[in-house]
Amino acid sequence: MADLDVDALRAGFPALASGIAHFDGPGGTQTPAVVGEAIARTLTGPLSNRGRSAVSERNADDAVAAFRSAFVDFLGADPRGIVYGRSATQLTYDFSRALAKRWRPGDELVVTQLDHDANVRPWIQAADRVGMAVRWLRLDPATAQLRLDELDRVVTDRTRLVAVTGASNLLGSKPDVARIAERAHAVGALVHVDAVHLAAHDAIDLGTLGADLLVCSPYKFFGPHCAVLAASPELLETIRPDKLLPSTDAVPERFELGTLPYELMAGATAAVDVIAGLGGERGDRRARIVAANARIEQHELRLRERIEAHLRSLEPRLTLHSVAAERTSTLFVTFAGHDPFAVSAALAERGVLAPAGTFYAHEPFRALGVGASAGLRVGLAPYSSDDDVDRLLEGLSAALA
Repeated sequence: MADLDVDALRAGFPALASGIAHFDGPGGTQTPAVVGEAIARTLTGPLSNRGRSAVSERNADDAVAAFRSAFVDFLGADPRGIVYGRSATQLTYDFSRALAKRWRPGDELVVTQLDHDANVRPWIQAADRVGMAVRWLRLDPATAQLRLDELDRVVTDRTRLVAVTGASNLLGSKPDVARIAERAHAVGALVHVDAVHLAAHDAIDLGTLGADLLVCSPYKFFGPHCAVLAASPELLETIRPDKLLPSTDAVPERFELGTLPYELMAGATAAVDVIAGLGGERGDRRARIVAANARIEQHELRLRERIEAHLRSLEPRLTLHSVAAERTSTLFVTFAGHDPFAVSAALAERGVLAPAGTFYAHEPFRALGVGASAGLRVGLAPYSSDDDVDRLLEGLSAALA
């Protein structure tokens, strides 16, 4: 397998000319020029509402079709099962409200202590409104993974939905979603997967993962600020969202409320094509996406191992909490005697961006029981370089000296 050509990749990102070493990828990556150009080209048109009569109508219609096709390849899904959304949070709220219409008191919901709050609170709030019980898959801080030894006890024949992350945005931990989905499906429950963090690091296949519903956000992998939900068309046909009377009831359009932002859809499509381009020239787009993710993972793992070795040399002044056997190249640390925000600020003075906080991972942070108010998150992206890592390591040593 050929190595990722990081220098060639970086040349396509105008933002990287700033000199900032970006370790804030889990919050959103930088954007390639070709993505911005696709947005501008689509927005400046000609562009009208969708149709086939005039070129402006066809441009809008084609942007939607290209978007669905791109995410079919990106997520291993069906074009009639690709739903555009403003954000993963918005999509999860919309679908939680729609699915809750069929829930009843006595039914049960399962959420986890590993998830971003966007895959916890919308479901809990929907369950509360119908008097539905909420059960938890717990996080083991020692392994940074879910307690799947409790899976059969937590997921019962009353479970209607299991909401689980594909990968933790705080710790990088990747739970065994396929195993969780197998148990959920055995009792007739649906599985909703938050793949916002996972999609930036792994090639996703909806069926292999076992997800009934899955969300991701293109701005985490070079695209604009928007989101995608993937599901089977057959499942979407059974879900009845609130909608305007004249709007189409066809799937997936019944879930896309209002006029679509064709320019953002074009930008998200371009981001998928950038990733596919990293996989070489062999095979169709799906095959190239899979190959690209293998190269990205190899590159990020090498850099991650460099960072981890340095972090271990700084113990006990810091604690590394990202220790799961299966995880992305995202590292979360807390400090003994140092304010994480001050450490982040010291790094920023050196042109290194590694933010401090809890990153909306409310439940994982509480479950860690670290007794701190926040920590530092270091996230690698495909464009991360050895020079970036050198500067990070030097900055951390200086900040903790």
